[in-house]
Amino acid sequence: MTRSRLYPLDLPPACSGMTIGLYGGSFNPAHAGHRHVAVTALKHLQLDRVWCLVTPGNPLKDTKDLPSLATRLEGTARMMDHPRIDVTGAEERANTRFTAETLDWIHQRTSGIRFVWIMGADNLPQFHLWQRWQSILESIPVAIIDRPGHSLSALSSPAALSYGWARVPSDQIAFLPDHPCPAWSFLHGPRCNLSSTYLRSNPATQPKEIGQKP
Repeated sequence: MTRSRLYPLDLPPACSGMTIGLYGGSFNPAHAGHRHVAVTALKHLQLDRVWCLVTPGNPLKDTKDLPSLATRLEGTARMMDHPRIDVTGAEERANTRFTAETLDWIHQRTSGIRFVWIMGADNLPQFHLWQRWQSILESIPVAIIDRPGHSLSALSSPAALSYGWARVPSDQIAFLPDHPCPAWSFLHGPRCNLSSTYLRSNPATQPKEIGQKP
């Protein structure tokens, strides 16, 4: 399999008419759970590509001990290892730290591309704490991929309850990229138990090389 392409500070190439999933995160470290979310979205949303947006630093997390962006970009590319998944640190060039700002920046630099925001269900319970979270939902369809232990908390979260009327049934998720915003869908299915928090707390369980698939 062809390894994911790495674009340290640039947006990956794309052309009008493509459907692309945007998957943001610290990827500290990248692990099989991240890959599961990306590949699941790629398949079920029938995406042309997924762009992994490796953030310079999550405003909602302590970044004091965060590895360098270059280290996390390389680890994410090794872990994803998929010909239709690109890895980029373009947020560093954009000088953005908030998803809403990043989406504004991307939309200003692209044309004719249908984007979908991808997130694991573990992020939905605190989604209402994100800056301009309502504007995110109003500007891009959002696909939530189930994660172990987060199904109930995600679907009972403030964001899910506030926008329950905009939820697209999971059996229609392939149509989500074309759905008028706001629109979001929650995809149940096989899940991966790994998490970055667990791997940081249990370094002995990590592959010998950070970002290497187990």
